[in-house]
Amino acid sequence: MQTIDNFNFAEKKAFVRVDFNVPLDENFNITDDTRIRAALPTLKKILSDGGSVIIGSHLGRPKGVTDQFSLKHILAHVSQLLGVDVQFANDCVGEEAKVKASALQPGEALLLENLRFYAEEEGKPRGLAEDASDEEKSTAKKAIKESQKKFTETLASYADAYVNDAFGTAHRAHASTALIADYFDADHKMFGYLMEKEVNAVEKILNDINRPFTAIMGGSKVSSKIEIIENLLNKVNNLIIAGGMTYTFTKAQGGKIGNSICENDKLDLALDLIQKAKEKGVNLVLAVDAKIADSFSNDAKTDFCSVNEIPDGWEGLDIGPETEKIFADVIKQSKTILWNGPTGVFEFENFTHGTRSVGEAVVEATKNGAFSLVGGGDSVAAVNKFGLADGVSYVSTGGGALLEAIEGKVLPGIKAIRGY
Repeated sequence: MQTIDNFNFAEKKAFVRVDFNVPLDENFNITDDTRIRAALPTLKKILSDGGSVIIGSHLGRPKGVTDQFSLKHILAHVSQLLGVDVQFANDCVGEEAKVKASALQPGEALLLENLRFYAEEEGKPRGLAEDASDEEKSTAKKAIKESQKKFTETLASYADAYVNDAFGTAHRAHASTALIADYFDADHKMFGYLMEKEVNAVEKILNDINRPFTAIMGGSKVSSKIEIIENLLNKVNNLIIAGGMTYTFTKAQGGKIGNSICENDKLDLALDLIQKAKEKGVNLVLAVDAKIADSFSNDAKTDFCSVNEIPDGWEGLDIGPETEKIFADVIKQSKTILWNGPTGVFEFENFTHGTRSVGEAVVEATKNGAFSLVGGGDSVAAVNKFGLADGVSYVSTGGGALLEAIEGKVLPGIKAIRGY
């Protein structure tokens, strides 16, 4: 498989799929440019070789052309960070894009408009009536697939090489993340530096495990993590369940959880997972106490209590001090750590302590030789908020992509490059 380090981009044009889906405020100012900075090594390598780059990305989830999701809002910042006056094409597959891509000189860069302005990027028809017949749906799907092929061909025609550096979208079989790779031979398609690091980090977690291996799973819903939990039960020594999922597991075992978040239709599932953990010899670690509040607010009245004795009218918004100690002891003894999801509502300053304590334990374990992978939007936000990112082995930029990879799924964006 071709690698970006071994490829010489001199006099060549590269279509680089990045993930510049960054948060913007109401005045279109970037509030977190982490994803842009993450792609810089790949873009700079191509330019320093004497190549030129055509940058493709999405922003948000537009259902058509809208100023709100135009990539023109980030153009100046991309230019500043890249150190190049990046050109802009107002339409990713229009005549302007073709002309500007064709005219690119070595060392120059072009940013295409939001790829998702076109339904062809995702390959899903838009504008279908809710009551559309099966025949109408079938016709629309066939039409979008045909036009998607032309859309993909156009994007591929701009370049001599294809570089995928967008791990955050690697789980999508979209035109620019997977299908486009078919238009380049094996020597002219490759991962960017960020993608390489992401793939290597995931493979280390899944296939190169130093034990004990501990996974920390947070988040509000068991249903959204069921497949990853089941897959991890075949791999980990310890599985820590945190966040809102705590209360589904607690109620399933007969505990009183007050007004805490709970998936009542997943109580049997929680009991099933507890049983599977026992059968597989996995140490399933659940909270024993909680920091509770009388309303979902940073300013709420708070208290601590046993996790299975939360009074009516109160809800658990973070783990308690006993649970912090239990979690930390398990984490500090680990040699491989996967952390996905906070322990509570860390967005509220009064409920940050549990998540911070987990982060600090992960950092301490890492100092002692553990490999630690932090992934998922909230976990990444947490380690950044608490200044802990530099203390862990790797912080993944991929949310859904990371989860699907850990579930054991083959990601289209990865398969398109290396064939498996």
